[in-house]
Formats: sequence, structure tokens, C-alpha cells
Amino acid sequence: MAFTSGCNHPRFTLPWRTLLPYLLALHLLQPGSAQLTVVAPSLRVTAIVGQDVVLRCHLSPCKDAWSSDIRWIQLRSSGIVHHYQNGEDLEQMQEYKGRTELLRDGLYDGNLDLRITAVSSSDSGSYSCAVQDGDGYADAVVDLEVSDPFSHIIHPWKVALAVIVTLLVGSFVINVFLYRKKASQSRELKRKDAMLGLSAENLKELASKLNKNADEVEDCNSELKKDCEEMGSGVADLKLLAAKLGRQTKELEKQHSQFYRHFQHMDSRAVKQKKLVTKLEEHSEQMERRNVKLEAAAVKVGQQAKESEKQKSELKERHEEMAEQTEAVVVATKESEKPSEDLD
Repeated sequence: MAFTSGCNHPRFTLPWRTLLPYLLALHLLQPGSAQLTVVAPSLRVTAIVGQDVVLRCHLSPCKDAWSSDIRWIQLRSSGIVHHYQNGEDLEQMQEYKGRTELLRDGLYDGNLDLRITAVSSSDSGSYSCAVQDGDGYADAVVDLEVSDPFSHIIHPWKVALAVIVTLLVGSFVINVFLYRKKASQSRELKRKDAMLGLSAENLKELASKLNKNADEVEDCNSELKKDCEEMGSGVADLKLLAAKLGRQTKELEKQHSQFYRHFQHMDSRAVKQKKLVTKLEEHSEQMERRNVKLEAAAVKVGQQAKESEKQKSELKERHEEMAEQTEAVVVATKESEKPSEDLD
């Protein structure tokens, strides 16, 4: 029998026997009051590996679930598949991160649908949709069954048939390869026989050409002998020239050795002259230092001479003063003696 379940959900067809326990529970839990409940329109959801699936639940009576605490829980591991609270998605199991989505468009109508993407065989099991808000707590269970169409059991006779077919195909391929190889070998042998027939004729032609070439080589040898005799006379002349060149090279070596010794003697003289120049330079520097010292001593002597002259002039002045003083004393004594004589 068809009916519309949930809040603005599509139609689902469920037997009355399946819904009867839920209706009785609703009547027992709601004695005349609108108590919060969660209803699962489809208790069993099927999917194939790799598909996206939606687990559907809704509140009864329908109400806004935007500010509710909604949790989808995997009953097998008791892990949180998706946790929603006050408009935010909270922590969840590592296996479901990035694969779940709570369809928020239906929250205002009380729908608690959860989408799981790319389901796998490990996602099979029971899931609990739990809701808690100010009115209370309620939950419902949905079973998910994921099937893999490629995980069928392979029968032994199928394996044996596959092995036999593989062996037959392999033997056919090997036979074809061997046949083609023999055919190519036979064609190659025929081609080589034809080439050998042609090579025999070519060898005869080559033999006649070689005979002609041998005659030409004999003629060339006779000409080379004549050339060798002429070259022999030229070689004797070259030997004489070589002897003369040897003597000239010896003379040049002697001259070179003489020049080398002369250059060495000149180098030694240059070294000695350089040493003498350095000594003269050192001696001139010493003489300059001595001249500087003598000049300083001469200056000192001149200063001393000037001082001695000053002292002499001072002594003369003192001597003259002393002479004047002695004369004055003598005059004074003479004058003092005259009145005494007058008195006598």
C-alpha cells in the first residue's frame, strides 16, 4: 500500500505489518501529547559499491530541526558517522571524512537525511539517527546493505576451462610462429642459392680482371726498379750533403758553446759590478751620514767659538774697568799724599 512518509518526502511503499509496531510505540509514548519521535521511512536501504546513497529519517511531528543536535551513528562500531549541531558539522569517524553530508535544505521541515558518497562493502550495517533538543531525545535505525556485483565465486570448472583455452591458444600461436619461421628460412635459403649462382659468374669476371691487373703490376715493377736505380744515385748525393751538414752543425755547436761561455763571463762581471755599485752606494750613504754629523759638530764648534769670543769681549771690558779702577785708586792715593806733604 502506498503512502507519504516524512515531511515533504517522496512516496514510499511499505507493508502495514512493518509500520504497525512503530504506530503502537507512538501511541504508547504519546498519551495525548506531541512527544518528539524519529521515523525511518525505509528500514532497509540497498546500494552497489561506488554509488551514492541517502539514509532518510524525519521528525514526527514535523518541526524545524535546524538548531537540534543530530547524530548518525554506526551501530557496529558505535562511531559517529556524522554529527550536526546548531548549523555546524562536528567531528566524525576517519573513514567517513569528506564522504557524508547532512541535507540541510530539509532541516526546516524536520528531515534528517544523510548522504554517503562512494559507498563500499565495509559501509554495510545498521545506522542510528539520534536527535536531541529541548523537547527530549529520540532515535531510529536504518539498515544499509552494499553489494559488489564483481565479487562472485569462481567455480573450479571455469578455472580449468580457462586454463585449457589458454593452453590451446598458446599452442596454436606457437605452431603458427614455427610455420612462419620455417617458411622464412626456406625463402632465405632460396635467395642465398640465387646469390651464390650470381657470385660464381662474378668470380670468373674478377679472375680475368685480376690477371690483367697482374700484368699491369709487373710493368709497374719494372718502372719502379728503374726509378730505384735513379734514386740510388740521388741517395749518394744526399749522404754527401748530410756529411757536410753534420760538420757545419758541429762548428755551430762549438761557436754556440763559446758564445755561451762568453755570456756566462759577462753575466758574472755584471753581477760583480752590481755588487760594487751596491757597496759604493752604501759607502756614499755612510759618507753622507758622516758629513751630516760633521756639519752638526761644526755648527756646535761655531757656536762655542761665538760664545768664547763673547767671553773674551766681556773679559776685556772687565779688564778695562779694572784698569780704570786701579788708575782711579792710584790718583786718589796720590792726591791724598799731597796734603800730607804740604803739612810737613
